[in-house]
Amino acid sequence: MPWLSLTLEVDAAAADSLSDALLEAQALAVSIDNPDAERCRVSALLDAGADPARLVARLFEHPPAYEVAPVGDEDWVRRSQAQFPPIAIGERLWIGPSWCEPPASAGAIVKLDPGLAFGTGTHPSTRLVLAFLERNLHGGESMLDYGCGSGILAIAAAKLGASPVDAVDLDPQSLQTAAENARANGVAVRVAAPEALAPAVYDMVVSNILAQPLIVLAPLLAGRTRRGGRIALSGILDSQAAEVAAAYEPYFETRVAPPEEGWALVEGRRR
Repeated sequence: MPWLSLTLEVDAAAADSLSDALLEAQALAVSIDNPDAERCRVSALLDAGADPARLVARLFEHPPAYEVAPVGDEDWVRRSQAQFPPIAIGERLWIGPSWCEPPASAGAIVKLDPGLAFGTGTHPSTRLVLAFLERNLHGGESMLDYGCGSGILAIAAAKLGASPVDAVDLDPQSLQTAAENARANGVAVRVAAPEALAPAVYDMVVSNILAQPLIVLAPLLAGRTRRGGRIALSGILDSQAAEVAAAYEPYFETRVAPPEEGWALVEGRRR
């Protein structure tokens, strides 16, 4: 099937946040060319029926110049394979797309292709939570992934021995993608909309969304975490970490992990 490619040139400092915004606006996938340069190109794969002009106007008060071009199947496959290399998280977790074979030394293996929902492991905010899970899951812990996107965090937790694992998201497409990815990886993840989640508290709660929603969700996520349980919050710029941590401090003993590429992780233990 044909798609559209939307390409914009922006300051490198704005590339990650633009990438996230495009994914939230239902871009099928996003790539960043020359991320270490002062200016870089952000390309988004859009449905053939999308309206790029309207999307750009929604994202920018003063829209920059942009390019739109048709993309064929084979072109996108080649670009996807170049943009989503496999990654190792600590010593126990390997994340890679279906076209990559894990090394013989790989521990828990998660295979996840770029698709309709955010989360392939390559974004710093996702890597921060994956590293937290790799360090802190030892097997048998219950876990909730709030705002699951592709399901990568829930699937990785299940691969590391967490059980039961629940994943919720507001977006129906994300729920479908997360369920399909869990089945493809052979793990049990219960996927549901937030309002359908059964009453329960968890040993671990993770959420990789954005700073302001996380601040609003503090009482809800605290109520889902058992006494002594752990929480990990990401999708937070380093400059926002203190404000997010302060929102959770009434419920958790919090700390801010060392940032990665300008992104931070707030973690805590339930009081």
